[in-house]
Amino acid sequence: MGETEAVYPDRVIVVGFSSDIGAALGDTKEHCSLYHGPRWHAAIVYVLGFWLLDFSNNTVQGPARAMMADLCDHHGPSAANSIFCSWMALGNILGYSSGSTNNWHKWFPFLKTSACCEACANLKGAFLVAVVFLVLCLTVTLIFAKEVPYRANENLPTTKAGGEVETEPTGPLAVLKGFKDLPPGMPSVLLVTAITWLSWFPFILYDTDWMGREIYHGDPKGSNAQISAFNEGVRVGAFGLLLNSVILGFSSFLIEPMCRKVGPRVVWVTSNFMVCVAMAATALISFWSLRDYHGYVQDAITANASIKAVCLVLFAFLGVPLAILYSVPFAVTAQLAATRGGGQGLCTGVLNISIVIPQVIIALGAGPWDALFGKGNIPAFGVASAFALVGGVVGVFLLPKISKRQFRAVSAGGH
Repeated sequence: MGETEAVYPDRVIVVGFSSDIGAALGDTKEHCSLYHGPRWHAAIVYVLGFWLLDFSNNTVQGPARAMMADLCDHHGPSAANSIFCSWMALGNILGYSSGSTNNWHKWFPFLKTSACCEACANLKGAFLVAVVFLVLCLTVTLIFAKEVPYRANENLPTTKAGGEVETEPTGPLAVLKGFKDLPPGMPSVLLVTAITWLSWFPFILYDTDWMGREIYHGDPKGSNAQISAFNEGVRVGAFGLLLNSVILGFSSFLIEPMCRKVGPRVVWVTSNFMVCVAMAATALISFWSLRDYHGYVQDAITANASIKAVCLVLFAFLGVPLAILYSVPFAVTAQLAATRGGGQGLCTGVLNISIVIPQVIIALGAGPWDALFGKGNIPAFGVASAFALVGGVVGVFLLPKISKRQFRAVSAGGH
């Protein structure tokens, strides 16, 4: 895990300095304040860097969850996922605080170049702060995390009947083969997880764009006033995500008690219905905002104060179901695997596939879907609301019912 953290800073720097790298590779030499056309080299560098960054992020999260489960010992996987979720929330708070700041280019003027104006320089500053935190975390991990090599328990059987040594399968092929030997109830968990993420990814991918376009009436390719309004909307969206992370952090400590009181299935399904209402609300808020703005010269290119407040409340509200999504599916997966006697790592790998596939579907399909309705983010959010409703209904009938007594037993027992 430390090796993966070590390459994080390089990939963050590639993303942050993609405009300058693109200019060095042949993009326009015209000043960024005058040129608003495409920068293909910068776009390619950015996409490549972001892909590598996302790959590293996913590589770290799996072992981190497993390590937390090991460290929690008798407290069980549900407690481990709650702690992991709370620390993710803290990281999100710091990250969104950095991203919502509009003064990095003032504090560090050298960040601005002919290829990178104020908004770009602010992103550079946020990414450089991320590099500092990554180096700090890497240093702490390497110094204080003493890793003890795993040794099989001598009391457990390690050979098959014929004397052949029994080993646990690893690697990508093992994850694919794991589909054939899933614990009872796991296929339903995979299905509901996929549908749930289909309802979340439109908002996760386009929340700040929604704030910039529908709420602040900006356009990243429009006039200077429209560009400024769009950037302001993105910054306010980042602040909304900060509020979201604060609520997520507090909610993460309530998930295990709620699951023990009403059961994880009820908690999970309830979160889906909450997302359904919230995604429908984003569409209604968008219509409300666009109704009050007609694009006339006398109309101020900004957000109505009441609409802005409602949006921030919505961002904060979504922190509760997001905390549930970050914790409950993984806890349920660990518990189903524990009832079978092991294989949590393999089941978690299979669960991650049911998360990645919806992300690819939304990333490839949301843009063309929105274009069918004249661009904007409202169609994608409408579909997200429908997916959340379907996920809730499917969850009611198909999710495995883990009793409160069983939940306590699995949480208190090893993993």
